[in-house]
This record gives sequence, structure tokens and C-alpha cells, in this order.
Amino acid sequence: MNVLSIGGSDTSSGAGIQSDIKTFENHGAYGFTVITAITSQNTKKISEILPIPSKVIKSQLKSILDDFSIDAIKIGMVYDSGIIKTIHKIIKKTKCPVVVDPIIKSTTGTILLKKSAMNDFKKMIIPLATIITPNKKEAKILSGQNSSLMAARKIQELGAKNVIITGSDETKNSIEDLILEGNNDYVLKGKKIKIANHGSGCNYSASITASLAMKKTIHDSARFAKEYVLQSIKNSKSIGKGINITFTEQLDIHKELSHSIIVFQNIKNISNFIPECQTNFVFSKIKAKRISDVLGISGRLVKSGKEVIQAGNIVFGGSQHVATAVIEVSKKFPKIRSAINIKYEKILVDKAKMNGLSVISYDRSKESRNSKRKENSSVAWGVSNCLRSDPPDMIYHKGDMGKEPMIIIFGNNPSEVIKKIMLIR
Repeated sequence: MNVLSIGGSDTSSGAGIQSDIKTFENHGAYGFTVITAITSQNTKKISEILPIPSKVIKSQLKSILDDFSIDAIKIGMVYDSGIIKTIHKIIKKTKCPVVVDPIIKSTTGTILLKKSAMNDFKKMIIPLATIITPNKKEAKILSGQNSSLMAARKIQELGAKNVIITGSDETKNSIEDLILEGNNDYVLKGKKIKIANHGSGCNYSASITASLAMKKTIHDSARFAKEYVLQSIKNSKSIGKGINITFTEQLDIHKELSHSIIVFQNIKNISNFIPECQTNFVFSKIKAKRISDVLGISGRLVKSGKEVIQAGNIVFGGSQHVATAVIEVSKKFPKIRSAINIKYEKILVDKAKMNGLSVISYDRSKESRNSKRKENSSVAWGVSNCLRSDPPDMIYHKGDMGKEPMIIIFGNNPSEVIKKIMLIR
């Protein structure tokens, strides 16, 4: 998954290009950059801004777009009309999602978009936006409206397909984001953290960009970005003499699972492997004992035509059945910490055996009535009763009354699971 950030360089790495790269990496994406301006700044102030010549910006853009396939683009600081016109001329030809983060003024009060460039920004940058993410103050500047909903509709009239106004309303303990998705508007509420910070806006828009690249819905992208920013503010650090710098570091298991999910989605014809109940891909902590110790997808991997889309976020407790299977197997074989469920087909079982994988099965029709009455007990019963002396690569069952047949593939980590899928595809 390749994501491009177009924006300013921040010497403090709290915002701008540097911050975006960190966020992309935390989302399992590879980040490319086009720098529009070099700033000299720290946690107290911005002391210098040097806009990059349009010729150089054009060269940077062509260098990226001529060589790499880009799945989503974020546009941040554009500063002046020359930069705006250059970006518009090239980016208007791209077909991937574009997220516009209107960088108008810094947290410390420095103007980052010249007043003389505002009209060009409205005419040339806003219409590029699949989503634009102004905060409440920026939305008012762009629209001239005090009401967040009226502001969102006005910005949409300027050409943005969808509008998210962050901090559209807030109380002492909560903060809301207004989302205008097409013709539908709704609100996402979250906890308010009273910490002055540098970087939360960039974190939010970069998270949205990475999620769109993963083909998540706007609602899921916004919900995850809100949680990501909440954690980044919670974890913000006072490493300078001014305001805090936001900080979020994903766990290694989160990064590895996220990467393997993307690899899985890009396997040719992989949609044929998705069962009716859909698919989950999990990775557990060492010595996992509870569902909450296992990372999974909150809404599963779903089939959409010939594509497989991640519907939901990667969270601990995001899976029930596949997570339960991993926990049961790891009780006997602690190194096994990852698994994925796929559609049962006899040919897949045969291929697994032909390639030397360890394959076992259980019969769901033999499960006792008492076990069936217990919620989520069938998987634990089946897996625990079929384990042998060797760790399994594949466990399958042929279904039961009202229960779909299923295959679960296991591995020590998500990358190993992917390798086994490639052996049977």
C-alpha cells in the first residue's frame, strides 16, 4: 500500500511531512513525500518559511507518479498560488482518493496559507478532495459560515465530495466531529483530552488517507482516525520548551498483521477464498488467554465483487471464532499465534496435504448439546478435541445444521499464514 503526502517539512517532526510518514508507517503503509515548503520551527514557534519553487514541486510529483502506483494522496500545506496551481495541474489527473488537510494557520499562530492564495485554494485544491478535514476554525474561514453543518455544505459546494469538520462541537469532557458524506450528515463523538499539542490535525488526516488506501469506508476511516488521534494526544510528549508533540507507536504485532492483511487482499482471485460468514485474520500476544489478547478485524474481511475489503479496524478483541481457535491451539503449541479462516473446499484440503502441510479436522455433528448451548464454545470444543502431537497448519470441519463448513490456517505469525495460503491457492 503506497501513500503520498504533499506538504511542508517540519523540523520538529511534530507535524507536516515527517509526522505523516510516521502515521503511514503505523498504518502499515509506505509513505512517499513531495515537499512544498521548508519551515524552521519548534514547539514554540515557526521562525522561517521557504516555499519550494513550482518547478521543483512539479519534478518531485513526476518522480513519484511516473514510477510508483499510489493508493491515496494527502495534500497539506500549500502556502502560495504557484504551489497550488502546480499541484492542481498534476493531481487532477490521478484517480486515487485525495485527502485535503487545509493548513491555514499553525498552532502557534503563524500563517501557513497566504491570504492572496485563498481563492486559488478554493478553486483548485478543494475540488480535488475525496475528503477535506478542516477543524471548526478552518471550516469557518473556508465557508464564511458559523454553523458547522452549513460550513460543511458550503465547502461541499466548492467541490469537495465529502467533508469532515473536526471539533465541530465540544463540551467539557467530549468532542464531536461532523461528517458530511455525500448527502448524509452524522456525528462521531469522542473523549476530550485537555492537552495543548502539535500534530493532531496531521495525524488525523494522514490516518484517514492510509485508511482510504486500504479501501475502508469513510465512516470506518473517520472512526479509526479519531481513536488514533486520541491515543496520539494521550501519549504526547513534552520534549521541547513549548507545547507537546503528539506521539503514537503501533505495536509490532499490529504492524505485522496490518501488512499481511494487505498482502492477502492483493493475492490474485483471493475473493474466491472468502466464506459466506466472511473472513478474519488474527495475531495474538504471547501466551494469549483471552479474546482481548488477540488482534483481529472488528468487521472482518468482506468480499465485494472481485475485491476483498477490510471492513473495520484492527483491534484487540476484534475476532471471536478465529481468535478462540488460536488460543486453543497455542495452549498446546505456544509458538502458533496467528490464523485466518477461509471457505471450505475439498481441493484446498487436498492441496494442503500434497504440499506437506499438517491437516486435521473435527466433526461438528458430534458436539454435545450442552457444549452447543454455550456461546462461542463450538470452536474451542472442536479445535481442542482434534489436536494431535504435531502443530497443525490447517484445521477444517464440514459444517453442521445451520453451520457453514470452514478451514482455518495457522502459523507462528501472519507472514507464515500467508505463505501457507500461497501453497494451496
